[in-house]
Amino acid sequence: MKAILCSQYCQPDDLVLADVPDPVAAPGEAVIAIKAAALNFFDILMIQGKYQIKPPFPFSPAAEVAGVIESVGAGVTDLKVGDRVVASCGHNGARDKIALPANSIVKIPDNLDYDRAAGIIIIYGTALHALEDRASPKPGETLAVLGAAGGTGLAACELGKLMGLKVIACASSDEKLAFAKQHGAELTLNYAKEDLKEGLRKLTDGKGADIVFDPVGGAYAEAALRSTAWEGRFLVIGFAAGEIPKIPLNLALLKGCDIRGVFWGAWARQNPDKNRKNLEKLVQWTAEGKISSHVDRTFPLSQTSEALKVLAGRKAMGKVILHPGS
Repeated sequence: MKAILCSQYCQPDDLVLADVPDPVAAPGEAVIAIKAAALNFFDILMIQGKYQIKPPFPFSPAAEVAGVIESVGAGVTDLKVGDRVVASCGHNGARDKIALPANSIVKIPDNLDYDRAAGIIIIYGTALHALEDRASPKPGETLAVLGAAGGTGLAACELGKLMGLKVIACASSDEKLAFAKQHGAELTLNYAKEDLKEGLRKLTDGKGADIVFDPVGGAYAEAALRSTAWEGRFLVIGFAAGEIPKIPLNLALLKGCDIRGVFWGAWARQNPDKNRKNLEKLVQWTAEGKISSHVDRTFPLSQTSEALKVLAGRKAMGKVILHPGS
């Protein structure tokens, strides 16, 4: 089978399309013939050796897959050949097939296409965990979402609206903000044109945002923290801007606010049953049209480097999907 391989830390253009042996399902595992593999910003960091998780070489990027069960190992009773499924794999999704533990695989209904299914797990899983488990939300509170047109930001906009929050989308262009408004945002702020702190305070009548969802980091993080309301919650999601900010801790004291880390991957490993229930809920919501799991664009497996460069350039609004076997 074909696989995109990272054999040493490199840039997207250095990835290689190669032949590797087909996987075999061990006891408790199933082999998925991958129809769609979703990319995330951290895939770029992973191949560069800058991510906290460092798989052994050679590995493939892409941490989410959707496809069809091709074979099952001994002891697997709840999956059968031909089942349509989705799964989180951490890495190695950019290939034709993958063997995974059966208890990490979730079935998907016939009315949910593979592309949208592949994009559910990480961005919506992260956003749901952030808002439901970490943010202590109350209906009617304001939620400011940075990077609101990106994958995780868009998921936060949609889920925030579903939870009864007043969503303020923050992004770097009017086009991105218009897109976020189509997906749950009530108010918008262009932080390329307007000061983020003052803009958020103005949109909240001087109170500040109750919850800030920040997958961007960089220079925007401190400004967003300064715009939080008294006893606000600042959610640290990631650092798409590339720079990990150094936050003055006196701000947390002066504002009586919380800075809360959101590490969905570690939480999911420690809470597998709750994470599986979350994923099943998100699959159902996507199939019912309650969340979009919007796909920005798709690429054949051979163009993985081009797909990653779209993410690196922050050009995607929604998910970037690979099509193995095409």
